[in-house]
Amino acid sequence: MNIYEYGFTDDFIPEGRSGTHARVISVHKGRFGVVSKYGEGFARLKSREYYFEGWDFPTVGDFVLMDYVENGDSRITATLPRRTFFSRRDPDVGRGEQVIAANFDYVFIMQSLKDNFNPKRMERYLTAVRQSGAEPVILLTKADLTDDYLPYILETSRVAEGVATHIVSAKTGYGMEYLTPYFQKGKTLVFLGSSGVGKSSLVNALAGEQIMDVSGIRESDSRGRHTTTHRELVLLSCGAMVIDTPGMRELGMWDVTEGLGQAFSDIEQYAAMCRFRDCRHENEPGCAVRAAIESGELDESRLESYRKLKTEAKYSDDKESYRRQKEQWAKSISVHSRKMKKAGKIKK
Repeated sequence: MNIYEYGFTDDFIPEGRSGTHARVISVHKGRFGVVSKYGEGFARLKSREYYFEGWDFPTVGDFVLMDYVENGDSRITATLPRRTFFSRRDPDVGRGEQVIAANFDYVFIMQSLKDNFNPKRMERYLTAVRQSGAEPVILLTKADLTDDYLPYILETSRVAEGVATHIVSAKTGYGMEYLTPYFQKGKTLVFLGSSGVGKSSLVNALAGEQIMDVSGIRESDSRGRHTTTHRELVLLSCGAMVIDTPGMRELGMWDVTEGLGQAFSDIEQYAAMCRFRDCRHENEPGCAVRAAIESGELDESRLESYRKLKTEAKYSDDKESYRRQKEQWAKSISVHSRKMKKAGKIKK
């Protein structure tokens, strides 16, 4: 088997280290599915390298070095530098970063044209994709369910300006031909969207075979039932690869400083012109953001989304610190209120 078919290039080869190059194609508890020149197999971490030398723990999509073992689990000795990656707050420990997918080229942000369309969620996903370093693509699925696309296109262009957007239907084949250029040999793609958006049906239609299980849709809320139970990378017959991971369904914000700046470039463009560097864009004099909102050049809902994601990122980064700050703020308000009452400035 040729590892280069799985997206490997010589740029990944580290200086001064030897071993068999492999790509992680699935992640299980304490065990990794890998593919190398020897074919598919399993591997475990070599404890010393990872627990004492501080290598990043591998995830699906990572390229690694390993000591190959023919009749057993090979030993992963190093995680090679990542070009792109998704991370979130580790759900197991409550704090710290967990990388859940790596080395992908495109991320399809999927929303359906039925009950799933949600601009706020789109902004959230777009922020995470921009932070990952990959190229975002918006897919508005289930085009067979409506004849009026214009409202969806206008709303998408408002929150994802400059991002390629495609309207498709896996059921009828509408618009599917425009996705072919993304599915090139050696390219890796991630599909990001909530349940019921039609991800499995779309991947199966593009692959021309049953790659992913298609789950039923609940009539009550048009949401699907999750079928993926572990992270995996699938090689399609066209030579492109798809990463599927249940961790993408609850993509909590981690360090998204750069992603926010790119996803909300309209906000930051005006923020750079504010009189004060620490402007909160509320009632400060010389606030260019407020001026843009009042003139209609900027939508206030964009500022609300920007604030919310920035706050969530801070909360995810240090939950306890955020709670202490919030409690301290509430306490200071209470103390100030009691002082005002005591001074007779507030009626009881």
